[in-house]
Formats: sequence, C-alpha cells, structure tokens
Amino acid sequence: MKSCIADNTTFGLCAIREGGEVGEPAVPHEVGTEVKIIEWDMPQTGIFHVVVEGLGRFVIRSQETSSNGLLMAAIDRMTIESPCKIPVDLRLCGEVLKHLLSDNQIEPEEVHYEDAVWVGYRLSELLPFKLKVKQDLLEMNDSLARLRILDQFLRQNAK
Repeated sequence: MKSCIADNTTFGLCAIREGGEVGEPAVPHEVGTEVKIIEWDMPQTGIFHVVVEGLGRFVIRSQETSSNGLLMAAIDRMTIESPCKIPVDLRLCGEVLKHLLSDNQIEPEEVHYEDAVWVGYRLSELLPFKLKVKQDLLEMNDSLARLRILDQFLRQNAK
C-alpha cells in the first residue's frame, strides 16, 4: 500500500481460491480487478483505511511470491465491456439496484441505471451470493447474460 500511494501505482484485487487472508500467501482466482487508491487514512497504527476505484478486469498469466509474502503477477488486461442499454424485460435489475443502494445508504459518485454492464456488476457485488457465484459473474464477458442470471435470481427470490 505504501508504494502504491507513494508512486501513484495500481494493484490487483483477487478473490481467494484457497488459503486465508492472513498467514501464508493465499492462492487467488485468476481473474481480478485492477484498482487505484483514491482515498486513504491511517486513524491509528495498524489500522489502514483505503477507498479504491476499479479500473478493469485482468487475468493472471503467472505469479510469484516475494520474500515479504506479497504476490506479484504478470497479467493480461481484459477488454472492457461497452455500455449496453438494459432491455425492457430486464429492467427489474436496475430497480432492485436503486433500492439496494438507497436502503444501504450507498451513494456512488456516478450512477448508470440504464447500463447493463454497470447494473450487472453492482448487483453482483451487493446480492448475497457465495463467493464462487460472484467470481463466476465477474468472469463473464456478456453483460446481458449476467443480467439474465441476476434477473432470474431476483424473480425466484421475490417475496
């Protein structure tokens, strides 16, 4: 974190496939998100708060563990999905997202409730899925297929 802040560089976030958050280095999933730190604070020694902005997805091609336990990887950046208007039959996803953000008092800087890519990723983050499901949704390259899966989940779990 120190070098990313000092050098204004990015780093990668990957879900853990095997292992834990502390101790021996974990085995990450191969697809993750490149992020940059946009805000940070250290309210006391040992407590570090960061806010990051996602820049895009990547695939790990090779990795190694440095002497301090940090995982370093060679990556390929994945193509960024182009914005895509949500079809009428999938608009429930955008409506549910509006309510989830409001109910949880989350106020994104930008909202794109008509964009299937943005809505699909935000719902994938917020809905109570197991990590493997969230990872599978992240790895999909078809925003409308992702939204159809989310729409089906929402309709099956409607009260």
